[in-house]
Parts: sequence; C-alpha cells; structure tokens
Amino acid sequence: MRSIYFEHHGGPEVLQLGEQPTPQPAPGWVRVKLQAAALNHADLFVRAGWPGIKLRLPHILGADGAGVVDALGEGVTRWQVGQRVVINASICMEEDDFTRNGQENLCRHWELLGESLPGTYAEYVCVPASNLLAIPGSFPAADAAAAALVYVTAWHSLVRRGALRAGETLLIVGASGGVNTASIQIGKYLGARVMVVGSDAGKLALARQLGADEVIDRSQEDWSKAAYLLTEKRGVDAVVDNVGTTFMHSLRTLRKGGRLLTVGNTGAPTFEIDNRYIFSKHLSILGSTMGTFKDFADVMALVFEGKLKPVVDRSYPLAEAAAAHARMEAGGQMGKIVLEIE
Repeated sequence: MRSIYFEHHGGPEVLQLGEQPTPQPAPGWVRVKLQAAALNHADLFVRAGWPGIKLRLPHILGADGAGVVDALGEGVTRWQVGQRVVINASICMEEDDFTRNGQENLCRHWELLGESLPGTYAEYVCVPASNLLAIPGSFPAADAAAAALVYVTAWHSLVRRGALRAGETLLIVGASGGVNTASIQIGKYLGARVMVVGSDAGKLALARQLGADEVIDRSQEDWSKAAYLLTEKRGVDAVVDNVGTTFMHSLRTLRKGGRLLTVGNTGAPTFEIDNRYIFSKHLSILGSTMGTFKDFADVMALVFEGKLKPVVDRSYPLAEAAAAHARMEAGGQMGKIVLEIE
C-alpha cells in the first residue's frame, strides 16, 4: 500500500512516500480503506522524536482517519464491507477494570494510533472494531477525520473532567488550533461565556466567528490581567491551557475554586509554577487524554448534526505530507490540516 513513513527521526524532510505492507485485520479488528487523514501536534512530536521513544521503524504517522470498511477480522459481525466510518484513535489493547467501567482512555495497555501503532497516513489501517463510528449520509470523510481526535479530546476535558456548566466563564489559551477551535464551540454549546487569547488578528477573528464572546490580543496587553478585568475582578471559572509554559498566567486568571484544564504541552513539557496560587485559591489542575467510547459517540453525533463544525485550514494530497507538516510547524494554520488519500 502507498503510505507516508519515516525511517529515522528529524524534520519534515524525513517523511517518505512509498510502499509498505498492507495490514491484515486481527480477530476483532477491521481494516479501513482510508479516504482522509488529519494532522495533530502529536505527529510532529513523534516524527521529531523524544528521549526514550521506541518505535518499530519504518513508522507510519497519523491518528485521525476516515474511509470505508475494507476487510473484517475473525469474529467481527457489527460492520460490513463498504460502510463509511470514522476512527477513534484511542486504542485499548486488552480488557481491564477501566474498560469494564467505560473508561477506555485510562486502560493500562493503551496505545495511540500513529504514535505507538501504525497510523493513518496510508491507504489502509487496521483498528479494533469497537474504535469505529459510522458516518451518516453524505457527511464528508475529510470533515469527519478533522473532527475525530480534537473533538473527543476537548469534550472529555470540558464535559467529563472540567464539568463546565452554562453561565460559567471559560478562557481558552490559543485561538486557532484543532483542540482550541473545538473547545470554543463546545464551550458555547454548553452555554458558557467564552474568552480566547491569541496574538494574530486573523486567528482572533476566527475565534469570533466560532462564537467567542471576547478575544484578547496577548501581544498588546497582559492577558491574565485583561481576563481578570473582563470578569469584574472575579476571575474565570475554567481555563483551557494546552501550552504548558503559560500555566502561571492561567493560574492567576482563575477565580477561587477554579480549574485549569490541559490535554497537552505544545510549549514545553517542563516548566515552573508557584504552588501558592494553587493552595491559596483552592485551584484544580485537571489533565486528560483523548476520551471514552461514549464521549466519542456523543460529540461526533453533534458534529454530524452540524451543531459542532470542524474547522479545516487546508487540504493536501497524501504525497505532500511533508509540506503539511511544515505548515503546522510554522504555526500559521487556522484549524485542522487534512491529507486526502486517493
């Protein structure tokens, strides 16, 4: 099968287009013929490598994907060849007490498609049958792929972990990334007042279009102080901060009893915080990764109904994956970058 893979870590130039063995579905698994994949920041981190990462090389990137069922593993009866599906990239390799309690993203033997397993930058990928969701009607495969990972991640963080409620104030650090554009829409869907921090006029305009009530240009003012004043010195109820290095600003912005929600660290994995803010203000820092199968079904139903709309920045053919990576690394994208697979 045609795929994009790398044989050693490095920049976008290490990505190669070539033939790799077509995977065969194991018992309980399904092979999907992919029509679209989408980029995530995790793809950049895996490609670049980090201390201790161990991959079976060559490695195929990609967590997000949508297409049609192509082959069924032994024992699979729920799906039929030809059905249109979108993939949940959060894969639990064996049943345990977490999966039995509907907490699949916490299972002990957890894998992420494209990170520790072969991913979706290819013509075919194999996943457990339980990790598929049917795409209704003529809903575009590219939009389904663009929505999958970021919407389930944002939904689990805001709804399950953060318990965001109508009437609360939500501050989102970053205006245009996949999780942040999903968080803006989910926050508004839940009835929250949404503030967004950014430094690019175009990205802040996009946040407005997605429903943000206030936008703050961090290049022009201290955004933690600005948000504090916008709440009449009360502070915000919750902050979405997936940067990491901005945690101190976020902690200052929160009201007493507020919570900081995080699903990543695009700025850096290691940074300092002042613990006095946490205990003196009774703050909570709530992390999460991906979401449960129920989260995936719930949020994708809203996407399919048009109540939440994935933002697609640009589409590239599969062969131009290196150019897509370069665009994401430059930080200019507004929403998700999609790879179209013929």
